[in-house]
Order: sequence, then structure tokens, then C-alpha cells
Amino acid sequence: MSSTTTSTGPDSGSGSGFLSRFRSRWTALAVLATGTLMVILDGSIVTVAMPAIQSDLGFTPAGLSWVVNAYLIAFGSLLLLAGRLGDLLGRKRMFLAGTGIFTAASLLAAAAGTPAVLIAARFLQGVGSALAASVSLGILVTLFREPGERAKAIAVFSFTGAAGASLGQVLGGVLTDALDWHWIFFINLPIGLAALLLAVPALPADRGQGLRAGADAPGALLITAGLMLGIYTVVKVEEHGWTSAHTLGLGGAAAVLIAAFFVRQGRARTPLMPLRILRSRTVVGANVVQMLMVAALFSFQVLVALYLQKVQGYGAAATGLAMLPAAVVIGAVSLGVSARLNARFGERNVLLTGLVLLIGVLGLLTRVPVHADYAVDLLPVMLLAAGFGLALPALTTLGMSGAKEEDAGLASGLFNTTQQIGMALGVAVLSTLAASRTDALTAAGRTRPEALTEGYHLAFATGTALLVAALVTAALLLRRTSTGRDADRRESRGSQEEYAKTV
Repeated sequence: MSSTTTSTGPDSGSGSGFLSRFRSRWTALAVLATGTLMVILDGSIVTVAMPAIQSDLGFTPAGLSWVVNAYLIAFGSLLLLAGRLGDLLGRKRMFLAGTGIFTAASLLAAAAGTPAVLIAARFLQGVGSALAASVSLGILVTLFREPGERAKAIAVFSFTGAAGASLGQVLGGVLTDALDWHWIFFINLPIGLAALLLAVPALPADRGQGLRAGADAPGALLITAGLMLGIYTVVKVEEHGWTSAHTLGLGGAAAVLIAAFFVRQGRARTPLMPLRILRSRTVVGANVVQMLMVAALFSFQVLVALYLQKVQGYGAAATGLAMLPAAVVIGAVSLGVSARLNARFGERNVLLTGLVLLIGVLGLLTRVPVHADYAVDLLPVMLLAAGFGLALPALTTLGMSGAKEEDAGLASGLFNTTQQIGMALGVAVLSTLAASRTDALTAAGRTRPEALTEGYHLAFATGTALLVAALVTAALLLRRTSTGRDADRRESRGSQEEYAKTV
């Protein structure tokens, strides 16, 4: 087996000094956060511009969904494979390749003049996003080993993701209204180029373990095909229904492929995904909680925007601005207090508190009226979104806690994969329930705004139930950790002793 890393990373070597190492690590974090911002920004910015894209390029209603679906299928199905390849071939190489592909695909999307070109560009964007996003957390946890610094770094990383989603809605509306939809893709170019230029000197160089440590081609084919077919099945549920032959047949085939992958990993001499990563109850629990939480919060991130536009009559830019307070409080909590709270009370307790607040968010949304007053009915909801700023950093730390350094890319890819599966499930389940309820009430003679509001109420109630399930799962599966000042001192002493040996 080849060496896993070289001695050129920010945490290695002996001549650059502590201050240089400190600056290098945080520059690397800025690069990773920039890459994440670009990916998340693109995902949310597109949803606001969909009507303009349909009008300009002549998409059919069914065809328009592929602007989102093509990206989701490529992104979600490749994350696990890309994360493992980062461990084998080098995480820096994977990040650079992914960022380069995503940036080039953004240029293609911006210049698209036909539906086919835009869908192809979105698929390529998904490929690039998977390569870059799959290894970002793996790079982060190997750079920041001291618990206090790692908590701060994860808080910054989590804030970038949460803020990117809200910022995307604002920018999507402003750019689409002021210029045109092409600019929602052009905006990725300067961000992508800046990330590439900074990543080359800032990210630690690593050769990886080599393909011999996990070059399982059959396993790669099984998991990629299984995830791709599974995500495709889920995103088409709204069109075909849950009990249709299409859904049951393809869903069953996806389940067989994924099950075959796990059987293969248990027998392969060099498995693509060593099953030891699933022996950690904390890692498994964190990924299950994330899938449930992300599925539930689709109703907040997307359905609230639809409620504001279709029921309250907000424009695209106004919708983004109405949801901006959520981004502000999420940022304030993520960057301001989450690291200190995790160190003082433990990630598990902070996560449980965040989930309780999020249950309150969706619980309040089940009561929003047809004629809402923003300050009374919606602003409190936006402020309670602070729970996301508590939950996501704690959950990210727990999800990466059981990964050894040689598996950091795989753990990162797994964590991102469950996030995408949760998002796909949220889209399929909650949007289908809302649409079905709306159609039934419209047929019964209710006005369109009333029917839409009741449909969203059902989706919000279902999202609340998913969050309750996430809370119960977290309480049962996630172990109480020895956190607080004592554990912080123990790990800090270990990091200091390790550092002292290198200088």
C-alpha cells in the first residue's frame, strides 16, 4: 500500500512555523467553504429562475423538472464513489477536478440555447459537485485535529452551506428580475476560478492510498447504478405515484443493486467501501438523522418560497428577502455560539436542542393563514430557524467522528450522500402530498389560495413528524460523549504532543 499523504500539507513539515501553519489551515478552509458556497448557491438559485427558464427555452412542464433532476441524479449517485476515490487517488486532486468540471459546466449552462444543452450541462454540474463536495469534509477533518479548532471550522463550513441556500434564493430573484436567468450560471465562473486558484497552494497535497487499496470496479458499478436508479425513481414519484409499476419495479431494482453492493463489500479483498465505517453507532445514527432532517427541511427551504409566491403574491426577489432573516440567524448561531456550545454541552445535546427548535419551525408553519401578516405569522418562523445553526454543525461533527484518516473521504462522501437522499425523499414525499391535497380541495370547490395553503399545511405537518423521528433516532442511537472542558483538554494535550514531535 502506498503512503497516504506527503509532507507538504499545512499540518506537516517543520520549517514554516506555527503561525504559517495556522494561516494555511484557515486559508484552506476558506477554499473549501467557497467551493461549498458555489455548489449550494447553484442548487437554490436555479429553483427561483425555473419559470424564466421554461419561458425562454420552451421547456414542457415535464421537461422542466429535468433541470433539477439531472443535477440531483448525477450528484447524489456519485458522492459515495467520489469520496472513496478521494481517499485512494488524493482528496486535493478530486476537489480540483470537481471544481474545474463544475465551473466549465456552469459556462455551458449559461450559454445554453436549447433544453437538451441545459440538461446536459446540469448533469455535468452534478458530476463536478459530487467530486468536489465528497472530499471537502474529509480534507477539513484532517486539517483541523484539535477539537476547539475543528468545531470552529465545521461551524464555518456549515454556515456556508446554510447561508448559500438562502442567499441563492435572494440572488436568483434579483439576477432573474434585473438581468436574465443566464446570469444565475455566469455567477459561478468567478467563484469557481477563485476557488481553483486558491486551492492549488492552500490545500494539503496528498497522494492517497493508491487504487490497489480499494479498486473494486464491480462494487463501484453496483453502488453508482443503484443510487442513480434509486434517486431517479424517487424524483419521478410525483409523476407516476408511489404504488405504480414504475415506482415499485425500479425501486425494487435499486434496492437489489445496493444490497448486492454491500454483499460485495463484505467479500471483496479490496472493498470500495470498507464496512468498518458502519460499525460506529454514532456515524450510522448521524447519517440517519441527517436524512430525516434534510427531508423535513425541504418543506421549509422550498415550500415556504412557493407559499410566499403562489399564495401571498410575492415576487422572486421579495421571496428571497422575506427568507433572509433565517439566513442571518443561522449564520449568527453557526459562527457565533455553536462551537462553544458543542464544546461545553456536547454535540449530541446541542443537536437535540436544534431539532426541538426546528420542530417548532414546522409546527408554526402548519398554522400559516391564507392572508398572512409577515411580522406576526412568518418572522417568528424565520427566527426559530436558528435551530438549523445548532443542529447542522453538531450533526456534521458526529457524522465524521468515527472516521479514520484513511477513510475521511469515504465518510465525507457517505455524509453527503445521505443528505442528497434526504433531499430527494423530501421532494418526492412532501411535494406529492401537498399537490394531492391541493388538487382534492380544488375539486371540492375551495379557492386556489385556500387549497394551496391546506396542501402546504399537510406537507409541513409531515415534515414535523420526520423531525420528531429524527429527534427520537438521535436520542436512541447517538451516544453521550465525554465532552466539555475535560475532554477538550485531553484531546488538546494529545494534539499538542503530536505537534511537538514534528517541530
